[in-house]
Amino acid sequence: MIYLDNAATSWPKPPSVAEAMTDFMDHIGANPGRAGHRLAVKAGQLVYLAREAVAEIFHAPDPLRIVFGYNITESLNLGLKGILNPGDHVITSSMEHNSMIRPLRELQKYGVELSIVKCDVEGRLSPSDVEAQIRSNTKLIAITHASNVVGTLIPIRDIGAICRKHDILMLVDTAQSAGSYPIDMQRDNIDLLGFTGHKSLCGPTGTGGLIIGERVDEKQMKPLIQGGTGSYSEHEEQPFFLPDAMESGTLNGVGLAGLIAGIEWIQKEGLDNIRHHDMMLTQQLINGLLQIPKCIVYGTHDARKQTSTVSFNIKGMASSEVGLRLDEEYDILCRIGLHCAPMAHKTIGTFPNGTVRFGISYFNTNDDIKRAIEAVAGLSQEIT
Repeated sequence: MIYLDNAATSWPKPPSVAEAMTDFMDHIGANPGRAGHRLAVKAGQLVYLAREAVAEIFHAPDPLRIVFGYNITESLNLGLKGILNPGDHVITSSMEHNSMIRPLRELQKYGVELSIVKCDVEGRLSPSDVEAQIRSNTKLIAITHASNVVGTLIPIRDIGAICRKHDILMLVDTAQSAGSYPIDMQRDNIDLLGFTGHKSLCGPTGTGGLIIGERVDEKQMKPLIQGGTGSYSEHEEQPFFLPDAMESGTLNGVGLAGLIAGIEWIQKEGLDNIRHHDMMLTQQLINGLLQIPKCIVYGTHDARKQTSTVSFNIKGMASSEVGLRLDEEYDILCRIGLHCAPMAHKTIGTFPNGTVRFGISYFNTNDDIKRAIEAVAGLSQEIT
C-alpha cells in the first residue's frame, strides 16, 4: 500500500509517537494541574515540555503563550473570534481552507468587515495586493502559509512586514507547513500562529494550538470557552493570564505526549533534510505527471515554491473515479474532491468538481512516486 494522503493526516507516524503515548497511559495518566500528587505533577511537567517543544520548533519567545486545543480549526476560531469585534476589518486570501473562511463568514454576520484578496491561478499571492486592501479599521490579516489544494507557499514574511508597517496583527494557518517547512515566528513577523499536531508535526489527532505573540494584548482577547483551569479556583471569573485565560478543561495529555515525540523526531531528522526529501519527491511527481498527455497538474510546478501537495485531474475521468480506482486497483490512497477549500478551487478553476490530491511525506520513497505516476498513466490511457 502507498499512502499519499499526508496533506490530510500524516501516516505512518514515527514509532516513538505511539511509544510515548503508551508510556503516558501506563505510567502517568493523571490530570495535569488538577492535583498535587506525583502523577498529576508529572502530567503537568509533560504539558510544559510540550509547550517548550512547540516553542522551539516555531521559535516562539514564550512557551506560556502557547494555548493548546484539539486541532487547528479550534485554534483559528480562537484567533479570529478572540481578536475581531464588530466594526473591525480583516483581510484574507482566496486560497483559504474552510477552517479560516467559515469563521470569517460567521463574523461577517456580526459586523466584521472582510476583504478577500484574489490569488492567481497557481495559488500565488502578491503582498502588494494585500497592502492595497488595508483600511483605517483593518485589525488583522488572516492567511494560510500554504495551500492545502496545490501546496503553493504564501510569502508570509513579506505580508508580516506589511502588518508591522501598518500596526496590524497577522494570524497564520500553518496546517500544511508546520513540521515540513521552516517557520520562525519572529523572523516571519507572525503575531498569531495556528498549528495542528496530526499532519507534518507527526503527532496524533486531537492535538493543536494557537501561539499568541507578544504584540497581542491577551487581555483584549476573548476566549472561546470558559471553565476549569486548575488555577484561581476560588474565583468564578475566568483567569486573565496565559495560557489559562484561553485554555479551559482537561488537556489531551496522552496526545501531547505523542506530539512531543513527533517534534523531537523532526528535530533529530533535521527540518532541512525533511524539506529536501519532500522537494525531491514532489518535483519527481510533478515532472512525471506532466509527461502524461491527459493529465492536468495544478499549481506552480516548482517544488521550491510549494509544499509536497500536488493536485491533478485526468481529462475525461471524474476525480472521484480516479481516487476510487487508485485505491482499489493500484493500492494507492489519496484524496479527491474539494478538500474543504471551495474558494481555492474557484481560484484555480477546478470548482465544483475538485481534483485528485497526492500528499507526500518523509516516509514516502522514490519507488512510491514512480508507481503513482505509472498508475495515473495507466488510468489516463483508458480515455479515448
